[in-house]
Amino acid sequence: MNAGKSPVLKIILIGNSGVGKSSFMNRYVTHHFTNAYRATIGTDFFSKTVNIDGDFVILQIWDTAGTERFQSLGTPLYRGAHCCMLVFDVTSRDSFSALEGWRNEFLIQGEPQEPSEFPFIVLGNKTDLSNREVSRRQAMQWCEDIGAEYLEGSAKQDLDVEKPFLRAAQRGLQQYKKHTLENTGHFQITCKQPRETRNTCEC
Repeated sequence: MNAGKSPVLKIILIGNSGVGKSSFMNRYVTHHFTNAYRATIGTDFFSKTVNIDGDFVILQIWDTAGTERFQSLGTPLYRGAHCCMLVFDVTSRDSFSALEGWRNEFLIQGEPQEPSEFPFIVLGNKTDLSNREVSRRQAMQWCEDIGAEYLEGSAKQDLDVEKPFLRAAQRGLQQYKKHTLENTGHFQITCKQPRETRNTCEC
């Protein structure tokens, strides 16, 4: 990695409206939580610099609206992402069931270079509530089926909020390094030919 230049990692949060995407992001970045619900209009994002295994990286964390009327924003927003966090409410089975659709939409609209290898973090929010409808075992089984990692916590109680983002940063950094090296190699090869071209004009 180039010295003095921190890579920018794009992390996308998607999931149904009301599952707590904005709350989780705000709790992680600003250490603030509010009970007042405000639906995200379109998109919102925060930046935060973190140290991942000795590398300083800048996280661009994008929070997306979970309503159908804003899903058309997905195409430009999803592209270029290094990791995607699928967020659901552990007290809502419907929000968990919807994750398959959100994941498929991301893969179609985001067009990652290697869809089968793209990193997904599944995040269960609101573990502080007692009326749980989705068990940890059920969530982990689905994640095993799709090759994702599962983490859970509570934005309200500030429980295990940091770990999902740090894990997303680690997986995103792996993506960044892999595809940056590939793109750099391709760039060097394609730019070599013009430098070797000689002027054969005998005017």
